[in-house]
Amino acid sequence: MTVASNIKVTPLPPTDGRSFGAIVTGVDLNKLNDIEFQHLRAALYEYTVIVVKDQAACTPAAQYALTNRFDPASTSYGHGKTLDTKKSILHPDLKTIPHQPQVQVIGNGHLDSFEGLTDIKLKHPHHATFHATRIPAEEDEHFTRFYRWHIDAALYDLNPPRATTLMAVRVPEGRTQTLRYDDGTGDELTVPLGTTAFVSGYTMYDILSDDDKAFARTTKVEYAPHPYVWMSSARSRSTGLGLVSEGKELSLDQLPPVDESKIQVLPMVWKNPVTGRLALQVHPSAVRKLHLADGTVMDELREVRDIVYLLQRPGIAPELVYAHDWEEGDMVIFNNHGCLHSVVGAFKEDEVRVFRQCNLAASAAPLGA
Repeated sequence: MTVASNIKVTPLPPTDGRSFGAIVTGVDLNKLNDIEFQHLRAALYEYTVIVVKDQAACTPAAQYALTNRFDPASTSYGHGKTLDTKKSILHPDLKTIPHQPQVQVIGNGHLDSFEGLTDIKLKHPHHATFHATRIPAEEDEHFTRFYRWHIDAALYDLNPPRATTLMAVRVPEGRTQTLRYDDGTGDELTVPLGTTAFVSGYTMYDILSDDDKAFARTTKVEYAPHPYVWMSSARSRSTGLGLVSEGKELSLDQLPPVDESKIQVLPMVWKNPVTGRLALQVHPSAVRKLHLADGTVMDELREVRDIVYLLQRPGIAPELVYAHDWEEGDMVIFNNHGCLHSVVGAFKEDEVRVFRQCNLAASAAPLGA
C-alpha cells in the first residue's frame, strides 16, 4: 500500500448535475509527499474547490509550501504591493504574518497575539461598507449578502494566482443567516455564518447560449490600473457581482503612477490545464474595457459592466453556489483560474474568526480558449 492510497477524495453532491467541490481526507499537509501532492492537484483541477479536512496542525510554512507547489516558479504574494497602498480597498482586510510574509491573516475580532502579530484587530468585510444599498441595520443579525464576487489577483503587473489556500484556524459556532440577492428576483440562500461562497467558472460558461459562448471566447477584458485603488470610492451591486456605475471611480491622475505596460488585458475565458474545460473568468469589479474580436474596444464603463453582468449573473444562481460550512482545521484549496468566490456574513464584535490565506502571483498568464 502506498502512502497516497490513504487519500480519499469524496465529490460533493452535485446540485446541477455537474461536479463542483470535493472533500479530501487521509493526508497530513505538514508532511506532504510528491505522490500525495499529485493526487491533490488532480482533484483540484477536476473539482475546482477541495476541502482538506483535519489540518489544524498545518503551519504557515507548510501552507506556503503547498501553495507554491501548484506553481513552483511563483514567489511573490498574489496582490504584490497592493496591501501597502492605504487607499486600496484590500488594505484593511489583510495582515501579513511576519515570519511567512506570503501568508495573510483575515477574520474578525481582537487577538492578543497570533503567529508573531500582537494586539491585532481583524474586521470581517461587511456589505454596508461596499454596496450601494444595504440591508437595514435592524435585520443585520439575520440577513446578509455576497460581499464581492472576485478572483484573487492584483490585475495589474502580476499574473492571477493559480491556486489559493484558505485555512480555518478559529471559527465561530452556531447560527445561520439568510443571504439575499436584493436584485428584484427574490433569490435567497440559507448560509452558515461567515461562509465562503464559491461558484464554478466552468458552469458559468457552460450555461451560456452558443452566441454568448462565442462572444466570451473571442473577447478580452482590460482591467483598470491599480484596480483596488481605482474602485475605492465606487459601490457594488446588491449581488456583489460588479459595481454600480455612478462615476465614482478615481481618475488616472489620482492613482499611483501608472505603467501602461503593466495594465492587464486577459482572455474572458480561461482553459483548465488538465481537463481542457473552459471557464468564464472575469473579476467584475475591476473591469474597465472590453476588446472584441473585430478589434473594437468598448470603453463606455456602464455598457461594459452591463455586458459582463448579463454573462455572469446566471452563474451565481442559488442552486449553483457552494457555501462552505467551515470547521476548524479545514484547508480549502481552490483553482483560482476556474471559479469566483465571495466573503459572506455579518459578525458581531465578539464573534472571533481567524483564517490564514495564501496565494502567489502566477509565473505565466492564464490559458485562453
